[in-house]
Amino acid sequence: MLFRQQHHHLTVFAPAKVNLFLKILGKRTDGFHELESVMVTLGLYDTLEFRDDPSGNLTLECRDTAGGLASAPTPRPPLVLSSGPDNLVLRAAVLLREYAKVNRGAAITLAKRIPLAAGLAGGSSDAAATLVGLNRLWNLGLSLNELHALAAKLGSDVNFFLSPTGAAICRGRGEQIEPIQLPRPLHLVVVKPPSGLSTALVFRHCQPTQVGLSAEEFLDALRKGRHPLGDWWHNTLQAPAMELNPDIRRVARAFSRQPVLGHLMSGSGTSYFGVCAHRRQAMSVAGRLRAERLGEVFVVGSRV
Repeated sequence: MLFRQQHHHLTVFAPAKVNLFLKILGKRTDGFHELESVMVTLGLYDTLEFRDDPSGNLTLECRDTAGGLASAPTPRPPLVLSSGPDNLVLRAAVLLREYAKVNRGAAITLAKRIPLAAGLAGGSSDAAATLVGLNRLWNLGLSLNELHALAAKLGSDVNFFLSPTGAAICRGRGEQIEPIQLPRPLHLVVVKPPSGLSTALVFRHCQPTQVGLSAEEFLDALRKGRHPLGDWWHNTLQAPAMELNPDIRRVARAFSRQPVLGHLMSGSGTSYFGVCAHRRQAMSVAGRLRAERLGEVFVVGSRV
């Protein structure tokens, strides 16, 4: 998370993420799923601007600015962004204000670049940016532990974006964070098909497993430079997502024809990514995938 601050004005750049590894272990009694995942942030950002409002009002303006940052086969229709109380940004602001017992206000502008319904956690990142941003703007002085407790009430991925590093092992329902360091930045090509998927629907169709590789084994292979292939790259949600959405299968097949080090669906989809040896290769792979008109194509680096 990056910041630019003036006296009554704060800009926060909220990054996207991908899951390099995602294993669903089982269903919990609270209705969520137990998981373990390796997540990294990407150099693809939503931008949030916060201005102090002495009146005490909380307002949100949303803008879709993704068009200039990715290549798509046809212009993407404008995102349908809610600026009402159901938006995670406003929910985070209200939760923070209630917890701190203050009556501060803010005018918030969200410039949206991270695709929706993509498995890139743009909404969760925006919520985390709101907690951190308003904590600074309002000089609340809340600790990181306090922000983590609030983040856990907003969504399973929100805590990850409060991590002091750009990578972490996430456990529980995603709210238990173990910050990690990867040995080198990763060069990725991300494809977002034009269609989306319901996260809840994908989880309902997944088959949890206790067998196979662990997140630690995946990281060990990555750190030793083995660049896991085949079964090393794992996302329990990928198989059911492919059955529910043929666009994902089409993108996966396209990546299988490219000279990438590995490829995988992120989160519950529909975004799919390939890891390349260097940025030059990533640019070349992205060009070939754009020619196949699969959807929006991003060339991004991890922020580790």
